[in-house]
Amino acid sequence: MEIPELVDHLADEGARLATAAGQVEWDTPVPRTEWNVRDLVTHLGGVHRWAGDVVRTGAADLDTAANQAVGRGPGDDELLEWFMTGHAALVSALRSAPPDLAAATFLSAPSPLHFWARRQAHETAIHRADADAACGELSKYAPEFAQDGIVEMLQGFAARKSMRIDRKATIALDATDGPSWLVSLGGERISADPVDDVARIGSAGTDVPRADVCGSSSDLYLWLWNRSSEAVLSGSQEIADLWTASVRIRWS
Repeated sequence: MEIPELVDHLADEGARLATAAGQVEWDTPVPRTEWNVRDLVTHLGGVHRWAGDVVRTGAADLDTAANQAVGRGPGDDELLEWFMTGHAALVSALRSAPPDLAAATFLSAPSPLHFWARRQAHETAIHRADADAACGELSKYAPEFAQDGIVEMLQGFAARKSMRIDRKATIALDATDGPSWLVSLGGERISADPVDDVARIGSAGTDVPRADVCGSSSDLYLWLWNRSSEAVLSGSQEIADLWTASVRIRWS
């Protein structure tokens, strides 16, 4: 996706998250995490300030003062406004940044500006799903945006050596509204390739287990991020659980 589209998604997802967070108590648990809604909003508000600071200053080092402040925020009475202010500042920083922005990044991207627009759009979108889940709702995303997030996860985060899974297996992601993907485990890194029809692709051998996950691009995006979705699993539950246990993105 292009940078302006990603920033538009960031703007929309942040607004949706704020609306959802405002509908429940701060102590409301966020399903599938160890957070409550207060923790969620405090975390993301800090991330937005950190990202905005890197973009505005062209920081060459990610370990800035704003980075170290992630996880700290104001009291409950001011928290939602604080979040919205930081979100708006990040959107503004990305929209006004020069195309040739030079700044630190941590995943491969066409440019630093594209990296920050994409990473913050998906960071906010996945945490919007957390806020929706706290309200008892299931999130949905446009196919093109969800597929962009699938690419970022599979070819960015999951491809790191630190995410390596030694068990040889495959995961077939069968999208009903976009490209499908075949994910291979057991190599030096997790690898993933788009495929036209996962049903026609067998496992590499009879001893290689496979999990098949079918659903919309939105469902698969959420499933990869270990969030609730309407994706339907068949094949090896063990391999699906291995992904869930092994590929987890944590703030550090």
